[in-house]
Amino acid sequence: MAVANRYGDIYAGHASKKARIVPEVPADRDLVVEDAATGFCGAVVGFDRSYDGDLVKLEDGRGKVRVFVMRPAAFLIDGRPVTLVRPRVAAPSGPQRSASGSTRVEGVKARVALPSRIWVEGIHDAAIVERVWGHDLRVEGVVVEQLEGLDHLGDRLAEFQPGPGRKVGVLADHLVDGSKESRMTQSVGKYVMVTGHPFIDIWAAVKPSAVGIAAWPDVPRGEDWKTGTCRRLGWGTPQDGWRRVQGAVTSFRDLDASLIGAVERLVDFVTEPDS
Repeated sequence: MAVANRYGDIYAGHASKKARIVPEVPADRDLVVEDAATGFCGAVVGFDRSYDGDLVKLEDGRGKVRVFVMRPAAFLIDGRPVTLVRPRVAAPSGPQRSASGSTRVEGVKARVALPSRIWVEGIHDAAIVERVWGHDLRVEGVVVEQLEGLDHLGDRLAEFQPGPGRKVGVLADHLVDGSKESRMTQSVGKYVMVTGHPFIDIWAAVKPSAVGIAAWPDVPRGEDWKTGTCRRLGWGTPQDGWRRVQGAVTSFRDLDASLIGAVERLVDFVTEPDS
């Protein structure tokens, strides 16, 4: 005759030791959640990816946007822990848009690079251009290269020797009348176009709302802008700040209109056939 075990399964462990089951919730747009660590409450407005994994963008009632890693049990809905997951995307029913807003070309084969080039000042400029216009540039066969500063522009142009069918578009920071940058980019020839944005650094061409701040801080002349910005915002090192900035840019909507217009003009310039 079997005897009932009044003590249960002694190998099952105490009930308090059992893993907590946290439901997974699709992070549909406009879903309102709270970040468990900071208490920030907002609606889902977008996603991104980083070395930490998937990121979700939350916008609060005042329009402030912050980016959070989608870790297990990292968010609350009605006070209960949940794990946010990306929602399933329905099959597209019409033309899809790239991050720049252009029509995405599917199944395009790699194209031989054009002789013409777009040059940018540094690695952060190149990364943001790739993030937003990468699809368009691959379709057109345009290569983006780093100048490592406008001081090298003259030497690089002498080496490259622009001419018919071999044009150069240059994206410059802080391109305003009377600036050192504007003086350095004069008289470059008909096969070179220099354009850019008025900000001291490409970071500032990212909309403050995209990175969850009210405005980019004022950094005195003579102080390294990235270091001073991170110190004033409590972002740690410039490397930490760059991860925030890069993670916040998902489309042209996250950028200032001056940068958008500058890059679009350069793409048109280097891809237009010579008249």
